Amino acid sequence: MECQIEVNKAKCPCTYESCPRKGKCCDCIAYHLQFDELPACVFPPEVEKTYDRSFAKFVQVFSHKAKSGNKS
Repeated sequence: MECQIEVNKAKCPCTYESCPRKGKCCDCIAYHLQFDELPACVFPPEVEKTYDRSFAKFVQVFSHKAKSGNKS
């Protein structure tokens, strides 16, 4: 499978504009995992903008949504 960098860039929600991994999802995931983080694409926009990409933040956001019954 060939990487669709331009297609990925168009859909990428990362607000860190100078990121050299933008559109290169495999590189992005590998980069963030080495710092015990997740990439921007797994966070809602208001959380992504804080640049807190920790697993703890992910759990906090989505456990709150699960408790409130909001699946989106």
